[in-house]
Amino acid sequence: MPLSAPLTLDNIRSTLATTALGQCLYLHQELPSTNSEALALAHAGTAHGTVVVAESQSAGKGRRTRTWHSPPGTNIYCSVVVRGIGPGCALAEWLSWVPLTSALAMAEAVQTVTSLSLSLKWPNDLLLHERKVGGILCESSHVSATDPTVVIGIGLNVNMPHESFPDELRPIATSLFEVARHPIDRNRLIAQLLFELEQGLNELRSHGSERLRRAYTARCSTLGRRVRALMGPEQELLGTAESISTDGTLQIRPVLSSPTTPPLIGIRAADVIHLKE
Repeated sequence: MPLSAPLTLDNIRSTLATTALGQCLYLHQELPSTNSEALALAHAGTAHGTVVVAESQSAGKGRRTRTWHSPPGTNIYCSVVVRGIGPGCALAEWLSWVPLTSALAMAEAVQTVTSLSLSLKWPNDLLLHERKVGGILCESSHVSATDPTVVIGIGLNVNMPHESFPDELRPIATSLFEVARHPIDRNRLIAQLLFELEQGLNELRSHGSERLRRAYTARCSTLGRRVRALMGPEQELLGTAESISTDGTLQIRPVLSSPTTPPLIGIRAADVIHLKE
């Protein structure tokens, strides 16, 4: 196991350059789930920007009720409470773009701290050399047109060697350490992540998603690929992913169409599988 310096409040705060995110910061050795803890704090009225970090999770959550492998002392597991929208963004646009903006912020933070370039798999997975290195899980605590509250859950594989992954994850998952070949400072990376996330959310609030969509598109490895989109047990779509729309949906051109099939179908929520050419 590579040496991974422990997370500490002082070390995270030493490079933290935000005005809201992380100013109220909780650090736990173990939690069932940082998202569950942050949702409980949100219900209790905690401030915008409250962040919950854990060294390990016993019941880490992924999308669609999956578990997130969360061993101690090597990775980043954190959740951020975000309140309000702002004048430049409608509620539907905000809820669609918060996960995508969060994934983009993660990729930009990793590049700043490590020089590694991550790609984005729509909607909110992060890939390194085509293997999953991180993901986002957003859960709404309270949604109203004027004051929505969203908890952004972030999982990032940082200092895990390949042999530490469960057998079923080794072919599809990786860590920053596995590619960089040296331990990454998780304290600095959390601070940079919160900075990039705050910048992205402030831009979304003030100016909408236009520039963020261009930046996301530039990193999105889903575009131009043949994909299988799984919307439910009996629903799937096979086609080519062509673009990200202004509302954050993935536009897919179906392989099989009929006179009544639209040329592009917008997918708002799905498991997207990249198919080999």
